Amino acid sequence: MPPVRNPILPGFNPDPSVLRVGEDYYIATSTFEWYPGVQIHHSRDLANWEVIVRPLSRKSQLDMRGNPDSCGIWAPCLSHDGEKFWLVYTDVKRKDGSFKDTPNYVVTARDITGPWSDPIFLNSSGFDPSLFHDLDTGKKWLVNMLWDHRQRPHYFAGIALQEFDPIQGKVVGPRKTIFYGTDLALVEGPHLYKRNGWYYLLTAEGGTGYDHACTLARSRDIWGPYEVHPQKHILTSKDHPRSALQRAGHGDIVDTPDGRTYLVHLTGRPVTQRRRCVLGRETAIQECYWAEDGWLYVKDGPVPSLWVDLPAARDEAKYWAEKIYTFETGLPKDFQWLRTPEPERIFETNPEGKLVLTGRESIGSWFEQALVARRIEHFSLDAETVIDFSPTDERQFAGLTVYYCRYNFFYLTITAHSNGQRELQIMSSEGSWPDSNLRFPFPGEPIPIPQEGKVRLAVTIRGGKQLQFYYALEVEEELKKIGPVLDASIVSDECGGHKEHGSFTGAMIGVAASDLNGTAARAIFDYFLYRPVSHESDRYE
Repeated sequence: MPPVRNPILPGFNPDPSVLRVGEDYYIATSTFEWYPGVQIHHSRDLANWEVIVRPLSRKSQLDMRGNPDSCGIWAPCLSHDGEKFWLVYTDVKRKDGSFKDTPNYVVTARDITGPWSDPIFLNSSGFDPSLFHDLDTGKKWLVNMLWDHRQRPHYFAGIALQEFDPIQGKVVGPRKTIFYGTDLALVEGPHLYKRNGWYYLLTAEGGTGYDHACTLARSRDIWGPYEVHPQKHILTSKDHPRSALQRAGHGDIVDTPDGRTYLVHLTGRPVTQRRRCVLGRETAIQECYWAEDGWLYVKDGPVPSLWVDLPAARDEAKYWAEKIYTFETGLPKDFQWLRTPEPERIFETNPEGKLVLTGRESIGSWFEQALVARRIEHFSLDAETVIDFSPTDERQFAGLTVYYCRYNFFYLTITAHSNGQRELQIMSSEGSWPDSNLRFPFPGEPIPIPQEGKVRLAVTIRGGKQLQFYYALEVEEELKKIGPVLDASIVSDECGGHKEHGSFTGAMIGVAASDLNGTAARAIFDYFLYRPVSHESDRYE
């Protein structure tokens, strides 16, 4: 069997939690401000994955209107106790400054596809909650990192343990800090396991940037004390800046039916000399083994391997396949929107297979914006759509966007001059907090276009570095370049408003519409095309 190239979940898929139930594997990843919340991926072989459900899909479970960028759903943990699935997660309401508002919840389902229950509140003492089912004692335990707003230079106060009573639906008994981490600090992302009488605690340390790591500790007693692994960090790229997989950390462990052990983990693949992870934080996998000393080791680790032996090969044809999305049966599962649990206010799909966006707030809003997009999973790609939109002034605009957050995006729009003349305009936001002012990267004035008629909009990205917009006034005519070549690497974690330790999502590509007049102007999109391109400038493709 040929080895499989990492990552197994390319693009914006961070903080993996892995689970096997029988022959089925599942990975849950963070979705932050993108709705519905949590992506659950399914596989039978660890190599080929597809999203099967986003369980937080109704207002009673999740409402993120007003959540800042990179807040929302952090580090879900998916588990199964032999009867049903349990999903714990954080809905972060604030992350900047000394305070973090981090309510933690749990939902359950008998079947992975749902229906999923309404949430039970757990605590707000920190983030990255995990639920451990001790099958020997029948008890359930909640572990999460503690946040201490008084503690400098950072606020990570260790990993806390408390019993969860499923009958009462709440945490009960004493809470104790069981692990303070190592000198790498910033300890988070805990997962508990039990093997041969040992409790193993896997944590993430070093922040989610280039010092990230997976740290393992163990104890005979669930309350500790926990001794640290002989290697300290079982997985990290921090001392190997030329490794293909950087930012390796935040992991979880799964066993195969035949007794092999794998670690899934967060990673990033930087491009350009500025080391920008243009595809965000992704999920990779490493083969592990249990040594005679009772400790888990990553095969050929602790540096993560780009290639890994898995039970099956990956279907490369599917990975490189062109996708043409139409909308006859609703929004395709590859797409999400931002924050709101009331999607009917921002989009609908019609029987003709069109996507209709209702213009609401600006593309940078934290409340209600009509923006529908899918993950960018390739360093090089072509994308296009056809839009029908009749704006009346400069406060109405709609089109094609490559988007990271309110601070970092590129946006080719149909809009109008203040005199009503319809025109094409590129908007971009390339700053960091608090600078989110728009830029208009045209060498001259916006391009006037006829008052009526569909327009074809397109974009190419090459190597995660160069971005070029195109347009055509007749749908079948050849595309023309519009605007200069732009720096595609702006749409990355390292430029996402708060640099590598504060921007957590990933590059998305899709369509958007705004009506700042408040008259809900509608934009109609015929289709959306996403075409991966194998390009010589792609470092890892």
